[in-house]
Amino acid sequence: MTAPFAPPPAEVIAADVARALAEDLGSGDVTASLLPDAADSAYLLCKEDAVVCGRPWFDACHRALDPDVRIDWRVAEGDRVAKGTVLALLQGRSRALVSAERASLNFLQTLSGTATTTAAYVDAVRGTGAKILDTRKTIPGLRQAQKYAVRVGGGVNHRIGLFDAVMLKENHVRAAGSLTAAIRAARQMHPQLPLIVEVETIAQLEEALHEGCDRILIDDFDAATRREAVRIAANPPSNRRIPLEVSGGVDMQTLRSIAEDGVDCISIGGLTKHVRAIDLSLKLGPPPA
Repeated sequence: MTAPFAPPPAEVIAADVARALAEDLGSGDVTASLLPDAADSAYLLCKEDAVVCGRPWFDACHRALDPDVRIDWRVAEGDRVAKGTVLALLQGRSRALVSAERASLNFLQTLSGTATTTAAYVDAVRGTGAKILDTRKTIPGLRQAQKYAVRVGGGVNHRIGLFDAVMLKENHVRAAGSLTAAIRAARQMHPQLPLIVEVETIAQLEEALHEGCDRILIDDFDAATRREAVRIAANPPSNRRIPLEVSGGVDMQTLRSIAEDGVDCISIGGLTKHVRAIDLSLKLGPPPA
């Protein structure tokens, strides 16, 4: 098993960076071409409280344009930092520093935003035993990066895509004819994959518990029905407890009470969908004294 903070493979990061630099630089940075291509320094400033995430992408952007650039990080990936913290010092060529600036900051701001938001949700359920999960509601092309940021923030990844777990939802059940039929087909065709089943009623919950699966998603249950679902799931027919996941209607106002009802997982699309970038800036010259 990989460490929680293990980033995606190097080739994934390189591909992300290549796309970002290609769309930004195009045929070349015409403004940077006006500068003398001399040795220079820069510092990276965080302008609000945040969880730092995205260092591998930041570094790769700068090294793609200047392989000899020196980046001295003052903080570690996953560190919680205060407004005004100088995160890193850079030494390289002036043209490369300014040409890589926006792409490198876009990655670091976006991924730090995801990690910071995730950490806030994780803090809110601390002590309940509930885990915070992400979803597939990610920025197109940056799924592995954003899911990494969720891990850095203390969250847990849901399935990566449509290939690594079977997840039966309302439309799948309708097409299969019944929940039982859908579960049995999934077990027959993909016995090696985790099976997650979404239920919309207590009757469907009992059906899923009877048939068996790896996790049950109770979607948009009100508080009373959710607590009843927890009670029923605590005594499954097979004596094998199946974890319960909540999705839908989750925000900071409702999160703690949902967790205290005894569910195992809470999945939140907003971790990666409603991204608010952290305010960072890269400035040439030495940091202020």
